[in-house]
Amino acid sequence: MKFIRANDLVLHYSEEGGRDAPAIVFSNSLGTDFRIWDDVAARLGSGFRIIRYDKRGHGLSEATPAPYLMSDHVADLAALMDNLNVSGATIVGLSVGGMIAQGLAADRPDLVNSLVLCDTGHKIGTADLWNGRIEAIEKGGIASISDAILERWFSAAYRTETNADFAAYRNMLERTPVKGYLGTAAAIRDADFTQSTSALAIPALCVVGEEDGATVPDLVRELAGLIAGAQFEIIPRAGHLPCIEQPVRLAGLISDFLAEHRLI
Repeated sequence: MKFIRANDLVLHYSEEGGRDAPAIVFSNSLGTDFRIWDDVAARLGSGFRIIRYDKRGHGLSEATPAPYLMSDHVADLAALMDNLNVSGATIVGLSVGGMIAQGLAADRPDLVNSLVLCDTGHKIGTADLWNGRIEAIEKGGIASISDAILERWFSAAYRTETNADFAAYRNMLERTPVKGYLGTAAAIRDADFTQSTSALAIPALCVVGEEDGATVPDLVRELAGLIAGAQFEIIPRAGHLPCIEQPVRLAGLISDFLAEHRLI
């Protein structure tokens, strides 16, 4: 396990591959930690410098008091990359991780040469949606609404009681620090990257699971339309977390995207 103090808090991260190899930085979704990228990272091979991290309030990273701003998450990732001497990287972001990636590309273009935006949007949900979720968790904890969250996360075929992996990801969600979940929910509620993302001029791949109930395909298609030349792909038999349900397909799309834009 690796830890670093960046932007005045301790972040848990993983680093694999040579320091001189092209860098890929993964940013994960609300209520998960960086282990969701295990299968995708393994399939991308040893030719990359792969960095994964637990964002503020998730996994083994420090959880500061809620609420957070999306700019806090963006500054955390920028500080991590600065500390690790990483620039010109491909940022792969899922859900809120995709919002962090968009914010980083706008604020620190020196750190980003391309984006892979998975199951995310330039704006996700409404204030009423997020305020309702925050209130429910404050009253009953994450477990009180985990069934509804997991229904949006995974395809119907994956959500079975006999699937041990599904039970494990329920544990990951329900064991997320409450202040980290609530803080990040507030950050998503208050973030709108429509204008800054429309100004981006870098290679981008936008991907969504066909059965995503959290950031539906039409939202991700709309996001792709904001970025000139962005590629849009739908992954069958996957919900909000194709890195878990369809890692082979997602890793293949990332590899092809990097090769097409000569980022390998």
